Amino acid sequence: MAEDDMYQRINERTHVGDEPVEIAPALEEIEPGEPLAPAPPKSVAPERSRTVSATAKREPRIHKYLKYVVDIKASDIHFKSNARVHVRVKGDLKPIKGDPLSPQEVENLWFEVMNEHQRKQLADKGASDFAYQLGDSDRFRVNIFRQRGALSIAARRVNKNILNFDQLYLPKSIYKVTEFHQGLVLLAGITGSGKSTTIAAALDYINAHRACHIVTVEDPIEYLFSDRKALVNQREVHVDVQSFADALKYLMREDPDVVLIGEMRDEETFTAALNAAETGHLVFGTVHASSSSQTINRILDLIPEGSRDLVRQTLVFNLQAIICQKLLPCIKPGISRVPAVEIMFASPTVRKLIDEKRDDEISKVIRASQSEGMLDMNECLKGLVEREYIETAVAYAASPNPQELKMRLKGISAGAGSILG
Repeated sequence: MAEDDMYQRINERTHVGDEPVEIAPALEEIEPGEPLAPAPPKSVAPERSRTVSATAKREPRIHKYLKYVVDIKASDIHFKSNARVHVRVKGDLKPIKGDPLSPQEVENLWFEVMNEHQRKQLADKGASDFAYQLGDSDRFRVNIFRQRGALSIAARRVNKNILNFDQLYLPKSIYKVTEFHQGLVLLAGITGSGKSTTIAAALDYINAHRACHIVTVEDPIEYLFSDRKALVNQREVHVDVQSFADALKYLMREDPDVVLIGEMRDEETFTAALNAAETGHLVFGTVHASSSSQTINRILDLIPEGSRDLVRQTLVFNLQAIICQKLLPCIKPGISRVPAVEIMFASPTVRKLIDEKRDDEISKVIRASQSEGMLDMNECLKGLVEREYIETAVAYAASPNPQELKMRLKGISAGAGSILG
């Protein structure tokens, strides 16, 4: 079956609960009940590595599923015990046609390609994260976890090529984040909103244009960088360093210029990021938030109440930009999803609002500062609708203020009002 034919059959069904996705012929060869055979030595990376390389003489059975994900341009594949396999296409989750997989069948498929460390981590903690390399190009970020006493797996396809901002359909003003030499740049959004992809584009641009040292601390490594004009070192937690805390402890001794710390998940991580920014480094990180003001509040929530004022002051001087991102289904042929973004740069006005704890007024500054490269979410959604990238209904659903977006689409401009008293 041609790839286009398979893709067309997938796209004919657009919602969860529709007729299941027709299974690819290659998948019909899988015998889920087949007993697990030990994987040949080359099928698993060395035990210290959490990036599993698929180079077995006998191809692991999970490959048929992963190749199918690549063929139909799906973003994710989900395995759940006693359920059918699901794939995510254009943001929608769809079942693959076929019988549900038993707990043993799910375990057999994945244990064949997991190494000892990953199995032990799953047994000890109930979950394991790792990257899986399919052949020479395709890469997956895998999370395997237990629920109701059985296994579930979510595997996300990582683009084999690092796309640039233009290829990702991001606004031109986002290039400004690559011009900073010091400070904190935060990418905000929910899981699956493309934060890692946008950061990869920024780092690759710096890699190509600046003679510097880039150090990433990741869990696991997603995108693989080759040295271009910069020197790039990528450290994977539990592979190259025992823990995130250890990686952060030694980071400043590695003479970095640009740092990717990843998700700001706790006080220790954020404090390390802020210290690195304060000492003259450009630091990229991610936060689960939907707007610039919410990002600041989410970060401060990580800090003990008695230290928040001091951290806020440090943010005032070191924050450079916050980019909030959502991925939306695209109606243009050949494009599955496009990003809708809010871009905030830390202008003097923004810094003043943060200093005065008036974070909820930052959105007004963003609306009034398009000439400085800032972009509010509704203006971005309006542009995507007018350029026929997304449906109007999709824009309304993604908007923080649908009524205001409706006015903009009708050509009625909502004033930013007074920003500073």
